[in-house]
Amino acid sequence: MQKIYLDQASTSFPKAPPAARAVYDYLSRSGVNVNRGGYAAAYSIEEQIYETREQLCRLFHFPKIQNVIFTSSVTMSLNMLLKGLLHPGDHVLVSSMEHNAVMRPLTQLKETGVLFSRIPCAEDGSLLLEEAEGLVRSNTKALVCLHASNVCGTLLPAKELGGFCKKHGIFFILDAAQTAGVFPIDMEEMQIDGLAFTGHKGLRGPQGTGGFLVSDTLAQKLTPLISGGTGSISHTEDIPAFLPDRFEAGTPNLPGILGLHAALSYLEEHSMEEMRLHELSLTQYFLEGIKEMDPEESRIRIIGKKEVTDRAAVVSIQTARIDMAEAAYALDSQYGIMTRVGLHCAPAAHKTLGTYPAGTIRFSFGPENTREELDIALEALRAVALAQK
Repeated sequence: MQKIYLDQASTSFPKAPPAARAVYDYLSRSGVNVNRGGYAAAYSIEEQIYETREQLCRLFHFPKIQNVIFTSSVTMSLNMLLKGLLHPGDHVLVSSMEHNAVMRPLTQLKETGVLFSRIPCAEDGSLLLEEAEGLVRSNTKALVCLHASNVCGTLLPAKELGGFCKKHGIFFILDAAQTAGVFPIDMEEMQIDGLAFTGHKGLRGPQGTGGFLVSDTLAQKLTPLISGGTGSISHTEDIPAFLPDRFEAGTPNLPGILGLHAALSYLEEHSMEEMRLHELSLTQYFLEGIKEMDPEESRIRIIGKKEVTDRAAVVSIQTARIDMAEAAYALDSQYGIMTRVGLHCAPAAHKTLGTYPAGTIRFSFGPENTREELDIALEALRAVALAQK
């Protein structure tokens, strides 16, 4: 049975072709550490890590290479930004579509006296920016939000939010988990103070890679979440004051970062716009395929936007004639269609979309998916939905 991977919002597959080779070459031919060896092989790896920071600066239109911090994931990045910045009595704005990578740290910080308010979103996930004005307080320190919903794909207006934060003198922290490597992000134009990214989704690198890019102003306000050896100023037990060392304690995930380096090189050699347009073309094709099904027969409901304007390549649906977990299982076991079902680590988003607590079945597309695969998926979905008539 042919297997069709439609869970790209969880992690990309296949990865960028050079990524696996870069990981293998490092582990099998080098394996040395960085900042901890005074020999040519270590310096060579350090140079490649520096080049990766340069690549990320080019990708996100960010001027300061030393302010690119590597972490294990976008979740770790958001924890470092939020827990490093916020103190008892501080207030934060978020959207009502947030992933738990934002909401769980904030809920944890709430126990210490940090407060947050949710900017409401419409039922299709669109942010109601006009509602944000009335939520700003004298103690509001930042606005933290995702760039695109992992549940329904709706984009939030990052440039407008950056202007809003500038107007109110608060930090703007953007979760780019679903958009890095897919949508253009200009940190200077969007006035982003902190950008959290992951390497294993749109950048098509290995899991266990990620990081954040941070302005000098925000970096000065951050307390390091993790401290330890950095290979620098080893004569003192104090945390380094300079970046990136201040936020990069311990041995980094060198195989992963070198795989990310290779994936970023691949991205630079190909058109991000062409890949994005391909993914959105597949999204439109899939949406139209669902709309062509008889709604009374299939009882399939599209969640969120019904078109591809201001959205990523993510489509969530609900099935009324069959339990969604059963439907997802049937799609995989009978037809080889791999999706994700449930609440997608984003209960707030599902409450906004009106799909809580049942959740949805999510289909998400990448640059290697094809219309032929979607034809198979649509036919399988039709068969699964109608089997319960």
